Amino acid sequence: MADIIALVLPFFGLILIGYVSGKLGDHSAQALGWLNFFVIYVTLPALFFKLVSRTPIEQLTRIDFIAACLAATYSIFVLVFVIGRYVRGNNIAESTVQALAGAYGNIGYMGPGLALLAFGEKAAVPVALVFCFENAAHFIAAPALMAFAVGDKRPPLQLALDVARKILTHPFIIATLVGFVAAAFAFEPPLALQRLIDYLAQAAAPCALFAMGVTLALRPLKRIPAEIGYIVPIKLVLHPILVYVVLSFVGNFDPLWVYTAVLLASLPTATNVFVIGQQYGVWQERASATILITTVISVFSVSALLFAITQGYLPADLFP
Repeated sequence: MADIIALVLPFFGLILIGYVSGKLGDHSAQALGWLNFFVIYVTLPALFFKLVSRTPIEQLTRIDFIAACLAATYSIFVLVFVIGRYVRGNNIAESTVQALAGAYGNIGYMGPGLALLAFGEKAAVPVALVFCFENAAHFIAAPALMAFAVGDKRPPLQLALDVARKILTHPFIIATLVGFVAAAFAFEPPLALQRLIDYLAQAAAPCALFAMGVTLALRPLKRIPAEIGYIVPIKLVLHPILVYVVLSFVGNFDPLWVYTAVLLASLPTATNVFVIGQQYGVWQERASATILITTVISVFSVSALLFAITQGYLPADLFP
């Protein structure tokens, strides 16, 4: 247990430090602009490039792993959407943001740092694959459903091009694609450039987690939405269980890949869900509350999952 505390405490401690700083400092959300830019456009892309470029190219083309993870995640998306739309009676736009809250984990800010800390650099490839393909899927699903919900009058081709542009210009995805190319050609940057990349990559997790904590502090919890009652257990419990079952059913995966995918699925709701809600003017306050609540509870749920993995209570394959 001491090992788990030593692993999790520094990680969530950075979020807590950011949260306390956000509460103590007299700054608006706009003051975070340059730090968020540094994290999203500089440090995390450097981390993804560094890790992917050093990976044998044959490990980067595991379509079966990608398909299994996407199938599990989008089963969760559909489940939450159906509950919101047909059980709770919400409209399509609200149900879409709720579905993202249940399926879109914080795999960008929290995923790389925690997975690498828990499993080492070999976790980089499954992290990069899950991040790229799940983000691409979210970037497709959200604008498509929102366009349908609000009656977007743009031609289908224009809408498709806009979605493709958002996917292909995302800095994380660009960095990963460049990393794929570097891995394919066994490219090694000059020593000076490699050192710069290393410095930036080392700053990724601390800066991202601190920024996340400050962001949570600047979005105070005004009320607890009723949807929390089913979104929290679905996101923090059902999602990782389903990923585990699907990967075990498909089989033939490195145990580290299975554990990494399950860990990523167990992460709390991504801050991007609030951004998407804000962009479309839908479910904003409740999205912010969902992010805060799932993040707080994940301190215990993620710790329990890591304990089960490291102590051998969770076999790598449910169907050996």
